[in-house]
Amino acid sequence: MSERDKDTAMPDWSAYRGVLIFVEQRGGRAKSVSWQLLGEGKKLADKLEVPLKAVVIGHDVERLAQEAVCYGADTVYLCDAPELKEYRTRPYSRVMLRLIEDAKPEIVLFGATATGRDLAGAIATHLPTGLTADTTELDVEPHPSRLLLASRPAFSEKMMATILCKQYRPQMATARAGVFQALPRDASRQGEIVRIECPLKEEDIATQVLDFLEEAGGVNLEEAEIIVAGGRGLGGPEAFRMLEALADALGGVVGASRAAVDAGWIKHEHQVGQTGQTVRPKLYFAIGISGAVQHTVGMSNAETIVAINRDENAPIFRIAHYGIVGDLFKIVPAITEQVKARRGVGGIARAKASETA
Repeated sequence: MSERDKDTAMPDWSAYRGVLIFVEQRGGRAKSVSWQLLGEGKKLADKLEVPLKAVVIGHDVERLAQEAVCYGADTVYLCDAPELKEYRTRPYSRVMLRLIEDAKPEIVLFGATATGRDLAGAIATHLPTGLTADTTELDVEPHPSRLLLASRPAFSEKMMATILCKQYRPQMATARAGVFQALPRDASRQGEIVRIECPLKEEDIATQVLDFLEEAGGVNLEEAEIIVAGGRGLGGPEAFRMLEALADALGGVVGASRAAVDAGWIKHEHQVGQTGQTVRPKLYFAIGISGAVQHTVGMSNAETIVAINRDENAPIFRIAHYGIVGDLFKIVPAITEQVKARRGVGGIARAKASETA
């Protein structure tokens, strides 16, 4: 073998097999992105003809291990200890590093959340291996390469970049919530739950979580089933009150385009798109939003998209299931009144909105 062939030859990674999904939870409740990744992980595992595995870390979270089986996992590694009740980088990463060393998965996937990004980065640094962030497409090459094809928008979302990790294992990536589809929950599925030990005691951990303060009145676009989003066409921040009225009537939450956020009309936590959040609601209103790729990449997987815009040639109409051309300041209040008339004006819709937030 020539020196050049030695440099380009693939290492022998035959000991690494399987797809592993990190099931993120807080307070015993799993993030929806975890089940979505199990759905996508199942496709990858089937192509590679390997088992789909999951790992659940926390305290009093055995129920989530069984839930992971219901959502497609063949084997679930459960690390349940008081030291793991709240997320901290060091103990969680040590559990994952030991598991990866023992189980040797060829692919490990995390949600692109604050926790997922932090944990994946720490693990990749220690192994070391490559890590592709914020992927929107995942695929694998067949034997012999078995490479993970992790793709994400690049160059201001004008093209897709597919990133490979040829020289290291496992191959790792984070993926945004709302990009992939979870499998239907199947309570009849059977799987193996393997308990693993936490390698650290409380006295070995330098940091402590004293309290967790959740911001009041926040918006949770990731979990919302109905989103009423506004863009530059609203003309100013006052118009978002009109969108809030429609969202309240529908039991949804308010979203926004980057243009509206950059203009200071609404907080960044409402932003949908490549630099905001990727969502997969049942119903998405795009009001005064032109439909730039930066925005549509974050909401195109909605089950039903309703676009309202005065410009009949706006790109948003190309992906909308229903389109209304006209003055949004007349159309939106009219829709709101019809929704209230049909559903009744009361606290039900608002209660649902606050539960989602």
